Amino acid sequence: MRMLGSQSVMSSRCPRRQRPRHMTLGPTTLLVLVVAHLAVGCTGVPGRQTSSGPAMTGPLIAASATMVTAWEVPKTPFADASLGPLPLSDEIKRGFRIFTDTPREVPQLAPGGMSCSNCHMNAGQREKSLPLVGVAGLFPEYNRRAGRLFSLGDRIAECFLRSENTTGGTLSPEELPTPTSPEVLAVSAYLTWLSRGSEVGKNPSWRGQNTIAAAALIPVEKLDPRKGEAIYGDRCVTCHGADGQGVAIGDKKAGPLWGPGSWNDGAGAARIYTLAGMIRYSMPYLDPGNMTDEEAQLVAAFINSKPRPVYPYKDRDYRTEKLPADAVYYSQP
Repeated sequence: MRMLGSQSVMSSRCPRRQRPRHMTLGPTTLLVLVVAHLAVGCTGVPGRQTSSGPAMTGPLIAASATMVTAWEVPKTPFADASLGPLPLSDEIKRGFRIFTDTPREVPQLAPGGMSCSNCHMNAGQREKSLPLVGVAGLFPEYNRRAGRLFSLGDRIAECFLRSENTTGGTLSPEELPTPTSPEVLAVSAYLTWLSRGSEVGKNPSWRGQNTIAAAALIPVEKLDPRKGEAIYGDRCVTCHGADGQGVAIGDKKAGPLWGPGSWNDGAGAARIYTLAGMIRYSMPYLDPGNMTDEEAQLVAAFINSKPRPVYPYKDRDYRTEKLPADAVYYSQP
């Protein structure tokens, strides 16, 4: 298991090939929505391995892809000749760099060393690994935790604050990222560029696949972390280590699953069912999908029984909506 596979260090070479796209989100929309190294690009047809790249499912690298294509990126702005020498083009490229190597590009926003690509693998372009292709046109979108509409910038800022634990770094409250922070705008630009050709307001078919069906959810109180620990020891330690901090494989290292370098206790992955869905369909990294719904939930319960950084603003969450039962780092009523 390579939970939240790392893309912290990658090649700096730009891809030479990529599939052509037709723009539905035009330049005006792109500018309105703009408010994380590189690997060889590829083309492919759904579910088939090609001689020039990994197996593809539509525009996404197939979930069944192996370590050989672990850092492939089908689509990169550095290979998009249509962008030209424009300020917006520079922002899109900067957003890509931030997304794929957050600790190096914006270390102040990733004090634990987590990258956006730790969760959204292959630069947000891998099937069943929280892909972000086509999602920009879905915002604004209601956020249950906040109880209000979120812009794309809101969502990105929250990822920095929680999943990458920016709040655990050296920044003062006034310096924390907001929807209008330059780094957030750059990532917004990349994700908007990644959504060109997508229908505005239409949920792409690959979104929401990292979710365990409600009928298969096990009550949190019945999930034994000790059973999850046994599964973890059998399937996850090769990449993540017994201590959960990640094992270095060459210049790559899986993201830490707990402890001071991991996501904080206000992040989405700090919820058992959310994390279980990610594990169920993305892990183990070299053989994704081989866990049952129950096994994934047990592993998630084990991982989220561990200490992690504290998000200092949890008291602002779930003021409107009911606190989810799997939000185990919150005080349940």
